Amino acid sequence: MKMKVAIFCPSSMLSRVKKIAVDKELEFMFFPYVQTKELFYQVEKAYVCDIYLFTEQIPYLLVKNKAVKKTTPCIYISLNEYMLLTTLSLLKQEREQNWNRISMDVCDVKPVYNVLSELDLQDNDIYLLQTNESMSHDFSSIVEYHQRLWKQGKIDYVLTSLKEVEEKLKQKEIPARKIHTPSLNIKLAIEEARQVAKLRQYQLNTTQIVIGYIQLKSTEAKVQSFDSNVQLRHIIEEFAHQNNACVVIYKHNRVMLFGTNSMLDHIKQHYRDFPLLHVIERRSQLPVAIGFGLGLNAKRAKENAKTALKACLGENESKCYLVNENQDMIGPIGITKTFDTSKLYQALIHKARLNNEISYNFIQFVTLRNNEPFSSHDFALHYKVTKRSAERTINKLLAGKVIKVTGEEKPYIRGRPRKLFSLNL
Repeated sequence: MKMKVAIFCPSSMLSRVKKIAVDKELEFMFFPYVQTKELFYQVEKAYVCDIYLFTEQIPYLLVKNKAVKKTTPCIYISLNEYMLLTTLSLLKQEREQNWNRISMDVCDVKPVYNVLSELDLQDNDIYLLQTNESMSHDFSSIVEYHQRLWKQGKIDYVLTSLKEVEEKLKQKEIPARKIHTPSLNIKLAIEEARQVAKLRQYQLNTTQIVIGYIQLKSTEAKVQSFDSNVQLRHIIEEFAHQNNACVVIYKHNRVMLFGTNSMLDHIKQHYRDFPLLHVIERRSQLPVAIGFGLGLNAKRAKENAKTALKACLGENESKCYLVNENQDMIGPIGITKTFDTSKLYQALIHKARLNNEISYNFIQFVTLRNNEPFSSHDFALHYKVTKRSAERTINKLLAGKVIKVTGEEKPYIRGRPRKLFSLNL
């Protein structure tokens, strides 16, 4: 699946940006604006996108905090020497005048000083206003700065970073133009987006590590041990083979397993009846403890597996628990949990206002997961629907107080944690 890149640009640049934004590895969505304040709404519309690209730096500053909260990578085109040289060259061609008396507003003054030094223009009357984040909410101070210099007769022209400032100055009959964004700069920004997309794709494909401990719970385990019982070893090795895992260590009455998503999927599909637990129990004629731990690295997964195993060993009968990356204890796994399906159905119909089909599907989903915490991602995968469709149903369930937030999981190194939900009945 291609990564989606949202491009936010002034409407005046849209047609040019569309011609340049072509990449077989990316899918582009365009969000033009006339006034910068429209970006607040446009960013909300871009919720399906994986990367945000802003063609103007000050508008990016305006919505930066909103974008950061979404944890979406942001790229913006900042002023560099090439942009400024291109603009000055265009200005000279159009107006046939020198660059002696100009005022500029820029976020970064360094490229300007570099160009002035290179062209030996330091002695010219060039006025610089360094803009900042506070100015992104109100451009009047930028307009007033240029207007004051114009009225004082100190400048003949204005170069601005914002299309809106250009328009306002022209309304006041002050000659101005927006600093030109060359095609090369747009192409470089798109190339940066492509590199970010590659990194995010790698991170999305980075799987969680699952470590499991299996231990026989009895003083007799010294006799009935994994390293001496061929049948028990065969059961565990077959389980590992079927779930793309490996047996890391056999030590007397304990085994350690190492796996990734395949083993995790198997565990989630058998919350109600975990076959491995019961097969080992029957074959060994002893209580069994199985503790699984999840983590984005082996160390964390191992620590969580030990926590899960400790919970199992605290009880006499066979038990299986799973501890996720946020140290939430899930289980006991393999023991059927009951809940009032009639009460849940009534709540789904009358409180969440779901139709019959979706209500029955949700009851089936909760039953199969043995009433364990779930995420909208789990829901979407189970019913093979889009994430957006799953979230719509989840929001209805939350609004009707049928479910509640009970934790989080963080299956990837980067990105927002997923909320976990449980029944609220």
